[in-house]
Amino acid sequence: MHLLIAAQSGWGKGYYTQALAESNIPEYDTAVIMDYADEYRGLVEAGVADWWIGGSLERSWSPAEWGDFFDANPRVVIARHDNLSADGWQQLAATIAEHIRGRDGSVLFVVDEAHFVVPQRSGYPTVLRELATTGRGEQVSYVVISQRLSEVDKTVTTQMQSRLLGGFDGDDISRVADVVDGYPAELHNPQASPSASRIPADLLPRDRDAPTSVQRHTDDAGNTIGSEWILSDNSGDRSRKDTRGVELSAPHYSPEGAALEIP
Repeated sequence: MHLLIAAQSGWGKGYYTQALAESNIPEYDTAVIMDYADEYRGLVEAGVADWWIGGSLERSWSPAEWGDFFDANPRVVIARHDNLSADGWQQLAATIAEHIRGRDGSVLFVVDEAHFVVPQRSGYPTVLRELATTGRGEQVSYVVISQRLSEVDKTVTTQMQSRLLGGFDGDDISRVADVVDGYPAELHNPQASPSASRIPADLLPRDRDAPTSVQRHTDDAGNTIGSEWILSDNSGDRSRKDTRGVELSAPHYSPEGAALEIP
């Protein structure tokens, strides 16, 4: 399965992604989490993955060298070193992708901050696009995560079999229409409140007096305590999700390094 996870900054995207990873990583022979901002160390604390830093040395590794590394560390979170630019991180991801396309067994390949790796412009490594179009036949599950949907290559986002989308603002709202089907993209604008008659019954909030669009839930201090998402796939299945009550085995970390807990 290929999965797109996207929402605006502050929506709780990293927290929800970590919860999904905790559940799914053990099901794969190999799992690689490309962690741009070092947010997913909680997966290491939970005992479901090892941890490694991807820097200038790792950027020089060949696909075969990455194969040797994954043989020894089959489930790993790779955090970007400060000395590696966005372009260097993109090249590192491409070399890993070259290896995992031919790797034996099932592979989970998760790319966070995907607008740096598969941007909406020409010139990035072709293998990162090809993985979206052919990876399913190669036993690769490709998870693309971003807070800037409008800056992720449309070829990649439209090839995802499943989508987990939260709230957006600005140009990203208009890009939602490219990847959703069967319901109005306005559902992903937290400031809007489309008529309930335009929203499929299975995507309405449980509290019919609440706004119909997805919302971020906060406590009295303004801290995020949960958020709403729409999960949909190419088979036509869809549902509204609320992360209030979702618990992690270990803390999730913000890009600044502080632990985040969502009760």
